[in-house]
Amino acid sequence: MSTSNKLKIYLIAGEPSGDLLGSRLMRALVKKTDGNVEFYGTGGDTMEAEGLKSLFDISDLAVMGLIEVIPSIPKVLRHIKSTVADILQIKPDIVITIDSWSFSCRVHKALRKLKTGIPQLHYVAPQVWAWKKKRARTMYKYIDGLMTLLPQEPKYFTPYHLETTFVGHPVIESEVLHADGDEFRRKYNIPANKKIISILPGSRHNEVKMLMSVFLDSAKILLEKDPNFYFVIPTVKTVSKQVKAIAAASGLPLQVVETQEDRYNAFRASSAAIAASGTVALELAICHIPHIIAYKVSKLTAFIAARIMKIQFVNLSNIMLGREIVPELLQQRCVSGNIAQYILELLKHGDLYQKQMDGFAKVKEILSNGEQTPSENAADVVLNMIKNKH
Repeated sequence: MSTSNKLKIYLIAGEPSGDLLGSRLMRALVKKTDGNVEFYGTGGDTMEAEGLKSLFDISDLAVMGLIEVIPSIPKVLRHIKSTVADILQIKPDIVITIDSWSFSCRVHKALRKLKTGIPQLHYVAPQVWAWKKKRARTMYKYIDGLMTLLPQEPKYFTPYHLETTFVGHPVIESEVLHADGDEFRRKYNIPANKKIISILPGSRHNEVKMLMSVFLDSAKILLEKDPNFYFVIPTVKTVSKQVKAIAAASGLPLQVVETQEDRYNAFRASSAAIAASGTVALELAICHIPHIIAYKVSKLTAFIAARIMKIQFVNLSNIMLGREIVPELLQQRCVSGNIAQYILELLKHGDLYQKQMDGFAKVKEILSNGEQTPSENAADVVLNMIKNKH
């Protein structure tokens, strides 16, 4: 153990959803060790607020898509090298990577080669049930343990000698559950007769590039149907500049918000939401906000993905329930007319709305695991792994 007798924990989060997970895990570790812990590594704003000094700006890693990633490769390789060097210098008690497996696995492989003896743990299973099933067979070579968010995931990894624990989904402990829609209206002077629609174009540059204009075009269609619509775009640091520039040029009645508090209060104030795929859809689900998912990638990425993806759905609520309760408008279906039509349908509070409300209640049930919060379950796995090493 480290000379200061404090546990040294090295965390690596590559994007906003991982940053949020990391911050909650840090909080749970502080609680379980009575503050006897020090954090190192890389993360975003929320991890830095919990006391992490990030090695580099994680927005460098916020790229999505098989083709879109190519221009960023040299920078990413430099970050892998500097991360490994930092770990060797700090000699932490454990290295925990959070999501972003394509970056994380390269760090793990490099550490394995160096035979550091430091326990290596990954948090959030790569979606091997969706694609790259073979990946599950080889992960044990690079990491000592895996923590999953979804209950059906361990079965994909345990047959291949990888210790895998379902810890529960952190969305269950999200501040979104305590958010206040009225407070949001007050803060931004939005009259009670305005129907708020949240627009969530993603946290990566190319997602915003692909989706923002389509989402804003659907907002225009909605506004033609009813002038009482008002739009809110909760965004994150990685893409806020880009989002604000596109929003400002749109001429729509809208508000861009950047803090987590505003984001969650906006959800609570919303009658419905238009979202890119991802964790955000689960946040909307657990607070029962009706929504649709719309997503597209470049034609080449879509062509490659169609050959390797093995799933019926992309939305996590749909995947967990095994049926479509959240409409998925993907690729050529991701057009403004479709989006507007589904939002209007949801606002009628008819069958589709009811199907979502019933489904969301089930999703919430599936995602809770035990007495503790998912972050506390994850902290237990971390501390046990350190204990078993010493």
